[in-house]
Amino acid sequence: MEKRNRATSRGRSIGGRASDRVDRVDPYGFERSKDFDYESYEALMSEYLVILTRRAIKWSKLLKGQRKVQKNVKLKRYVRKGIPNEHRSLIWMASSGAQEQLERNPGYYQSLLAAQHDPKLVETIRTDLNRTFPDNIHFHRTSNPCLQKALYNVLLASGYHNPTVGYCQGMNFIAGYLLIITKDEEKSFWLMDALLSRILPDYYSPAMLGLKTDQEVLGELVKMKVPRVWQTMVDHNVMWTLVVSRWFICLYIDVLPVETVLRIWDCLFYEGSKILFRVALTLIHHNQDLIQQAQSLPDICQIFKQITRDTFVDECHTFMQKIFNEPGSLSMATLTKLRATSRSRIIAEKS
Repeated sequence: MEKRNRATSRGRSIGGRASDRVDRVDPYGFERSKDFDYESYEALMSEYLVILTRRAIKWSKLLKGQRKVQKNVKLKRYVRKGIPNEHRSLIWMASSGAQEQLERNPGYYQSLLAAQHDPKLVETIRTDLNRTFPDNIHFHRTSNPCLQKALYNVLLASGYHNPTVGYCQGMNFIAGYLLIITKDEEKSFWLMDALLSRILPDYYSPAMLGLKTDQEVLGELVKMKVPRVWQTMVDHNVMWTLVVSRWFICLYIDVLPVETVLRIWDCLFYEGSKILFRVALTLIHHNQDLIQQAQSLPDICQIFKQITRDTFVDECHTFMQKIFNEPGSLSMATLTKLRATSRSRIIAEKS
């Protein structure tokens, strides 16, 4: 995964002590780069900290110390405005159904770890451990505790729990983010299960049919909502998988700033995969004039990288407001219909 140096990049997340010039690690454990832009960071933090404080007070009043939450219109509105980090684990677990699965299956996670392990699966996972967030201190072997062991356990258990998926690259970064937030192996395992089994089925299976389908669906949505960009893609013969596959398979990890990713995941666990399309459509719609300037396929690839590094995505609170307005309406009925059509076309092309 590429190294990012922006004020709110993966290694420069919002939520740290802006005035602490010697603090080289952000609140999530990511090391800040040598060219850390403190001025930009401080300017952004001065506004966002006010929002974070206000939201934290409202969340405390809403939860009132409870460990159980029920989905409703008010909670959905709160989730869209951002979950304070101290409540993320609770809300992700409750809203995704992961908490219910954990309570229904006591001891199941430990039984998966105790089972006899497939050497091939073990080797595949071990190979990726050192590649997972090498710039995060929690994943350094010298750290105490080191999250590499927890990451290995979560991925191994997931591989046994869902043998049709096993393990594929990209899952390590998702599990890593889950461990950073939950600080709990079993919770991270059940959140992985929620993603792989219910929220994003067939994204990580060997054929990746769900992932391929959703990339095609995005193309159809762009055709409907941003037709000039769709025409530009057609004119230069660019397949959507070339420019957005990383967005979807990594759920925007290392594509957008860490705090923006976490805000997206707040909604992903609550509302489902529709949020991935809203983010993609907003990025494309907001930058449609720039994309249309492309003169070639390499131009388009470069522009699609550029639009994920703009200051537009750094201001996560404003960005999250935009994703629910800029793309317009996006019903599950529309998505379901487009998915069925795209899926059938992909299967037909393979046969």
